[in-house]
Amino acid sequence: MNLKKLFLLIFSLLLIIIGVLGYNFYGKIYKPNTVKEGFLYIPTNSDFEDVENLVRPFLKRTKPFAWVAKLKNYTSNVKPGKYHITIGMSNNELVNLLRSKKRSTVKLSFNNQDTFEKLAGRIAQQIEPDSITILNSITDKTFIKEAGFNEYTALGMYIPNTYEFYWTTTAETFRTKMLNEYNAFWNASRLEKAKKLNLTKVEVLTLASIVQKETSTVSERPQVARLYLNRLKDNWPLQADPTIIYALKMKLGSETVIKRVLSKDLEIISPYNTYKNNGLPPGLIAMPDISSIDAVLNPAIHDYYYMCASITNIGSHEFSKTLAQHNIYASKYQSWLNKQGVNR
Repeated sequence: MNLKKLFLLIFSLLLIIIGVLGYNFYGKIYKPNTVKEGFLYIPTNSDFEDVENLVRPFLKRTKPFAWVAKLKNYTSNVKPGKYHITIGMSNNELVNLLRSKKRSTVKLSFNNQDTFEKLAGRIAQQIEPDSITILNSITDKTFIKEAGFNEYTALGMYIPNTYEFYWTTTAETFRTKMLNEYNAFWNASRLEKAKKLNLTKVEVLTLASIVQKETSTVSERPQVARLYLNRLKDNWPLQADPTIIYALKMKLGSETVIKRVLSKDLEIISPYNTYKNNGLPPGLIAMPDISSIDAVLNPAIHDYYYMCASITNIGSHEFSKTLAQHNIYASKYQSWLNKQGVNR
């Protein structure tokens, strides 16, 4: 074999080697490597070893991913967040996603969480901070005071709805956004309606919380709201059983089940006893949803002053203009409770 042929042979072998290496490198970088779709959650302060362990279930091969991550300087630049991984992504695409700011958001929702503890637990299921961290943040006295609330009214700052957050949202960022959403909720129209009712925002929320607990039938809430507004206007006591139940739970424990308010319960010493005290209680007894708030702001038009749970249309009420008519409904309801064996 002459020198020219030897050179051509060596050159050909080099081309083959380079081709094989190039194909191998190309495959590591651009060949599909993800085998399932889902969301990857990378906690705050994670390092690349954490990412490797978290992403492993999504990958056909982990080492090529790690190689590309190191090549693209991701191993020292891990970003926490929620990321949407699809099937067939290359290592290059995956690393670019994790290096970018294209984090997926969370549709965070809550509804009628009656206590801060329950609210914190619900939120902790949807964003990164744990429930204790969230609870400490939303019950912080300085924040509550600066937001214009007190310990009895602060739950009203949280308007039940669905909101968009990043999964890594801090507890402080969550509460700040909720305050901003609260302020946005109270637009000019709602503020004007509250003014016409001679109620403050907090007073609207407090009454809405009673309406919320009085009836689960959304279509009935404007009627219930008007009845209470009629009583407030004429300086009658609200005589709202939900406030008695709230007072009893404050005394006996929040998990106490109370299906029936007894005559002796109406004597409980509490600022929430609306049989003994005129006007609204000092704060919310529940977290009202938007339908209850808007029911107060847009009450039905009627001159009822009495209501009693219906025994013919369970979940609704019988409304009366006179005490005599109300007593007829109340007697029927009490008899029905007795037959059902509801003693407490």
